[in-house]
Amino acid sequence: MAKEKNLEDLFHDTLKDIYYAERKILKALPKMARAAQSPDLKGAFEKHRDETEGHVDRLQQVFELMGKRPQGKTCEAIDGIISEGEEVMDAFKGTPALDAGLISSAQAVEHYEMTRYGTLKRWAEVLGMGDAATLFGQTLDEESQTDKALTGLADASANEMAKAA
Repeated sequence: MAKEKNLEDLFHDTLKDIYYAERKILKALPKMARAAQSPDLKGAFEKHRDETEGHVDRLQQVFELMGKRPQGKTCEAIDGIISEGEEVMDAFKGTPALDAGLISSAQAVEHYEMTRYGTLKRWAEVLGMGDAATLFGQTLDEESQTDKALTGLADASANEMAKAA
């Protein structure tokens, strides 16, 4: 008879999902940085790429804490969000609305990550995995800061430039 799946199984499955997602995001951020028109937005994407490398490292530490090898599982959600971002890059290339669209796409990614990390942090606490919860909390804080920075860039110039056109 098959083993009943429990919270630890769900936790591991979700960990594989976000591991795949972070690695996809690592590949997407340089493209977004190249596409960005504003030097500030370019810089934000480059900074977040460096942070994302740290997120991947933390995820690898959590796999190690579980005695599992780091492994991704296809995440349809992040594939869709990144695909939408690529559509925005193509459709708005060379227009004043491009940066606003890039910010919107990046925030969709951030919000997805924030929901995943918030859930994983809570589950780690419930499962008595304090070290993992701490690692997820650090990443969650960075994702939240990135989201706030993107809102700041949108408010400072990108939305007005897109509107003025």
